[in-house]
Amino acid sequence: MDSGDWSHRYGDYNGRENYLDAPDLTRRLPVHDEYYLNREHLPQYTSPKPYQSPEEVSVKRYIGSGVAFASLITENLLSHPFLVLRRQCQVNHSSRIYHLLPFTLLPPVCHLQQHQGLTTLWKGLGSVLLVRGMSLGVEDLLSKLTPWPKEISPHSSLKQFFQHTMLKCVSLAVVTPFYSASFVETVQSEIASERPGTLDVFREGFIRLLTWGAPAKGRMLPIWALILPTITLGLAKYLFSMMVKGVATWVLNIRQNNKWQKTGTIPKDSNPAMEDINLSASLIATISSDIVFYPCETIVHRLHLQGTRTIVDNLGDGRSVLPILTNYSGALDCYSKCILTEGTTGLYKGFGALILQYVAHIALIKISRFVLTEVGALLKKPEPKLPNPVDDSPPAISNVTNPPKSYLLP
Repeated sequence: MDSGDWSHRYGDYNGRENYLDAPDLTRRLPVHDEYYLNREHLPQYTSPKPYQSPEEVSVKRYIGSGVAFASLITENLLSHPFLVLRRQCQVNHSSRIYHLLPFTLLPPVCHLQQHQGLTTLWKGLGSVLLVRGMSLGVEDLLSKLTPWPKEISPHSSLKQFFQHTMLKCVSLAVVTPFYSASFVETVQSEIASERPGTLDVFREGFIRLLTWGAPAKGRMLPIWALILPTITLGLAKYLFSMMVKGVATWVLNIRQNNKWQKTGTIPKDSNPAMEDINLSASLIATISSDIVFYPCETIVHRLHLQGTRTIVDNLGDGRSVLPILTNYSGALDCYSKCILTEGTTGLYKGFGALILQYVAHIALIKISRFVLTEVGALLKKPEPKLPNPVDDSPPAISNVTNPPKSYLLP
């Protein structure tokens, strides 16, 4: 039998089977050859990590707590200079520069710093914090003495909602005289007035509370005339903020669940994510309520300052001061006179300070989150890396440096 007949029957074994053009299904490449042939397809078979490690959950919890603390410090301390600027613009009914945009405030602020020092924008900080603490204390006391709940949830009954609303109204009514005294401290000029003491806010508040029926000074409104606008503004802002926070929390929860479904990461502990959602929803609600009720806030602040003979800094140039002399009989009279003499935009005086306040607030939250994330990444233990596969295939003939000599050639 010749070689041609042999190859026709049993096939040519030089790396290919051509016996009846049928491939050898029992032949299999080595393991390392299959890896190098198919390694470009490996990423599509890798599954996402189903759970977060306890260490990742702990780091995220610490980051969320740190960001929440930074937001609290920013809201109560670092935003106070913008609050002072905003209130001084709101009560100045005779100013021709409304400061609706942030950049118009920069020259007056620089002049204030040059003439009055760095502390001029921090005036009244102690009294503001005392009034906020007093408000929380009054709410806590009322919740213990009465069946009114201090907090409500979406599952609360209608009766509990009205009781909670009543608690807020009584708390605002009790704090109104002290809020009025604190407001005067935040807007009066330090170069034209004596610097108030730490506890003067309580003394002035009790004086205004005792003169319930008749004002102590010429055009000063009695405290009963200030309670209704103050309660209306505070309660409207609170209810609107609570509604916006609920909607924002619902939307952010849906986005977070969709993100988990896309990435395939299922956290064992969802508390860090919920803390971030609550912080973002609270910030959205606060910004929305301040923007929507800004004109009402301007009217209420002018009523509180009327008749106190307060001298404020002139934010038109930042170098002079001016007295505030108004004669409003109530909230409606203040609104009509403001629209008549200053226009609709007169109710938005100092809106640029509000923009600066929340730009700085959001920037500090972003910075604190970035810093805490980087610190957490440095403290996190590195994950072990898998060794790279080793190519055990024999070298190609072309890579042999000294090929064998052929003795058939001359």
